[in-house]
Amino acid sequence: MGELEGKVAFITGASRGIGRGIAQRFSAEGAQVVVNASRMGAHGDLEGTLEQTVSMIQAAGGKAAAVACDLSSVEARADLIERASEAFGPVDILVNNAAGSTMTLPSVATSEERSFMFDMNVNAPIDLAQQAMPAMKERGAGWILNISSATAFQPQLPYRDSKLAAWVIGPYGASKAALNRYTEALAHEVAEHGIYVNAMAPTSIVLTQGADYVRDIARKHPDWAEPVEMMAEGALELCSGQHVGRVTYSRDIVHAVNRPLKALDGVEVIGDAFTLADVEAPPR
Repeated sequence: MGELEGKVAFITGASRGIGRGIAQRFSAEGAQVVVNASRMGAHGDLEGTLEQTVSMIQAAGGKAAAVACDLSSVEARADLIERASEAFGPVDILVNNAAGSTMTLPSVATSEERSFMFDMNVNAPIDLAQQAMPAMKERGAGWILNISSATAFQPQLPYRDSKLAAWVIGPYGASKAALNRYTEALAHEVAEHGIYVNAMAPTSIVLTQGADYVRDIARKHPDWAEPVEMMAEGALELCSGQHVGRVTYSRDIVHAVNRPLKALDGVEVIGDAFTLADVEAPPR
């Protein structure tokens, strides 16, 4: 049996990238997966649709369904967990991966821009967690993982990238810092109910399908990128173990528990916490 056999997982922002990778890895461990993005997408799209994510999981023998929802809308997300539960039953695992950003200098970021980021990156994850927790409490078990970002902390000097790049990420990073703090508080409140709440950020830029710019960066700076499998493996640990209020990085959690790094199919061992992204591998 897989680590998530019999569990229902709901993953936002799963039409591509990190969310899709986590969905594939969870499915490989036996979870029934419900994925979310703002729209389903059209047949024939090359990549980046919920339909494609569901098709990939089903082709590998897994069970998957999709629920499209614009998370930036308070009204649209008001019953999202209820809708997600219609496919396979109550949600055991919630991964809040979807996020929104506007690259704006802190000195000129408008109220509208700041409100958008805090609503998408703080309020939406909290709303979904609050929707999911009653059923988790009833069953005495549940896992909530909020995907965070290293931008929650000001980059150290000298900046690895340009000054402008370090500055414009600040308002987005502030929203992720707020998410981290809320994660810790919520985790300590609900741990007694068997609900494990944590946050995890990529250690480096994540190499996913279609991320050609990351591939170019990794060729020049191998340590600046990580394989999407690193995030998927870290998420699996935090959504199956008994961790309370961790705010951690992908490589750190994989290393802390000495997990082998597996391919998204859950079969092949491709390395460990120190494994770099394979920039020459075909996109998944």
